[in-house]
Order: sequence, then C-alpha cells, then structure tokens
Amino acid sequence: MNKVFGSADEAIRDIPDGATIMVGGFGLCGIPENLINALHRKGVRNLLTISNNAGVDDFGLGLLLASRQIRKHIGSYVGENRLFEQLVLSGELDLELNPQGTLAERIRAGGAGIPAFYTRTGFGTVVAEGKETREFNGKPYVMERALTADFALVKAWKGDRWGNLVYRKTARNFNPMMATAAKVTIAEVEHLVEVGDLQPDEIHTPSIYVHRIVELPCEKRIERRTVRKATA
Repeated sequence: MNKVFGSADEAIRDIPDGATIMVGGFGLCGIPENLINALHRKGVRNLLTISNNAGVDDFGLGLLLASRQIRKHIGSYVGENRLFEQLVLSGELDLELNPQGTLAERIRAGGAGIPAFYTRTGFGTVVAEGKETREFNGKPYVMERALTADFALVKAWKGDRWGNLVYRKTARNFNPMMATAAKVTIAEVEHLVEVGDLQPDEIHTPSIYVHRIVELPCEKRIERRTVRKATA
C-alpha cells in the first residue's frame, strides 16, 4: 500500500492532453507548485483546470497559461495575473467564474456524490444565466451542478506512506475537498513520515482519497508584498 513516488514527473506521468484537473491553493498559499512545474515540463495541452485562481505571471498555474496549456479555467478570481486577463479578453482562454463559496460547494458536492444543489448566491445576476431556478420558502435559488475531475493536484504539510494528509493553517483551503472529488488524487508534501507517525485526530484527508504522494521542497512566495512607509 506504499503510494510514494520518487519525483513530481513520475507522479503526473499519465496525465493526458485534455484532462480535467483540480489544483489546490488560494492565491499562492497551499498550491502544489512542484506538480504544476512537472505538468509544464510534460507539455500536456488543452487542459481544463479548476482552481480558485490561476497563480501569478511566472508561478503556479501562470506557467501553464504562458505556455498555452490551458484551454478553459473554472475559478473565482482573476487578479494578480496580467496574462490571465489578456487571454480571457482576447478569447484565447475560456473562463467560467463562480462566486467563491459556490465554487467550494460545487467541489465538495462532487466529492460527496451530490449531483447538484440550490443556492441563493448569484440569483438575478449573470451567474444565474442559463441555469435552473426554484423558489423555496418564498425565496429564489439557483441550481449549481457539482464539479469532479480526472486528477486532483493537492499540497499538504505532512503525509505518510499510505497517503494520510495534514495541512498547515490556511494552506488547507481548497485542498481537502479537491482530494475527494477526482478519480486520481496526487499529493505533494513538505514532510513524508512513516505510517503511525500521524495521530488519527490530526489527519485532514484520509488515505482512502489519495492515490499518489511525493515529498518535494516547498517554495513559499508572497503573492503581493505590502509594507507600511517608515515614520519618524
């Protein structure tokens, strides 16, 4: 039951052109940067990516945008990436924007086997265009469909050889729910430990959801550095 792979390239070796891939992270926090870099090296194309945002111009999913490996992106935020904006406005990239909570719930529903759900978020806006709406208890709701993927690339702080994962603080973000919503979940971890080293109560993602795990160095960037001017 050893799910450990020796490198990021080996772990993503069978991701084909046209795959649907969920990518964990929020901004640059908790993103599987090494697995993304491996996809960039592999050169797979026509990807449909599902992630809160798309990195920055030279890091994270921004690398795949620069090499035109992504054909469509489903997310909730476009900022911090000038190329992303240019590709959408020029029609080179298909973008489906979701309210952030709706995106999270669509992924959670996909992992739970729930095909669709109703939410009040987005009713009466462009978000609801083309979607079924219903009234419950005198209030209007929009039906949103669940999201699933062929592969999920997630980032954890610690993991054991069976694939049990622990995330650190806000780096947890979208990672746990994405791990449940894909046919194959690939996790990169900062620290790989032996089975039994993780206490059951501290595990966030159980090993049943994880198919491959690889220990890789972590590059922790600050998305936008803001400092206060010095005062006398």
